[in-house]
Amino acid sequence: MPTSFADLELATVVTRLDGAVAWVVLNRPDSHNAFDEQLTDELELAWTTIRDDDAVRAVVLTGSGDKAFCTGIDRNWDVPQPADPTKINDPGLRLSPKAAGLLKPVVAAVNGMACGGAFYLLGEVETIVAAETATFFDPHTTYGMTAAFEPILLVGQLPFGELARIALMGNHERMTAQRAHQIGFVQDLVPLDELHATAGRIAHAIASQPATAVEGTVRALWAGREKSRAEALALAPQLIIDGNLPESIAEGHAVFTSGKRTDPTLR
Repeated sequence: MPTSFADLELATVVTRLDGAVAWVVLNRPDSHNAFDEQLTDELELAWTTIRDDDAVRAVVLTGSGDKAFCTGIDRNWDVPQPADPTKINDPGLRLSPKAAGLLKPVVAAVNGMACGGAFYLLGEVETIVAAETATFFDPHTTYGMTAAFEPILLVGQLPFGELARIALMGNHERMTAQRAHQIGFVQDLVPLDELHATAGRIAHAIASQPATAVEGTVRALWAGREKSRAEALALAPQLIIDGNLPESIAEGHAVFTSGKRTDPTLR
């Protein structure tokens, strides 16, 4: 097992380390980056390795090529199911960074189609940058299947009516990147040739800050999204205690006293 992200050598996921930012690229372009058993195993390994590697402070997740970010499960993969009809084996649940316990911020760079099982990924990232040519849709209902995990994972990222349209319209409608940006699902909308630079800029800005403070903030964001307001507020004091470590405060204070000005990006 690799001990660091830099040591990973995978076949269906391209990985590279750029400073403190890990790049994770789904690499099955001939299959529109659909996930099969190998990609699922390798992506899960990438997430757990990043989780345990202190050299990584932020992540950019994208797909190879310019056609698709991810089109869900490879329809040629026959996933074995339990004999018990009340249970289901859904490998998509292993794709997500949060399922692997990764609480470092992930910036998704959506380079093309994102549909179906792609929402296992997009439902568990902190921010999304999309190329102007990206589209979002969920074909489950068209193919006679219930969309369940996908819309549930997207609750909180889209207004209910917009989420319902994606979940119910199947192949009959695709949300454009422009519409996704308009409703706040996508935070940055850029030409395709600026996608990686924009995602990298965001990830590097986040990674430049004290890691424990950033991770504590990620925990707070997800507590606020997934728990009741009262439950999340009750967790806040412990999150502050865990995240405001002396070395983290010292790192931040050094920035404050350095005299170097941070020039913010306006958006």
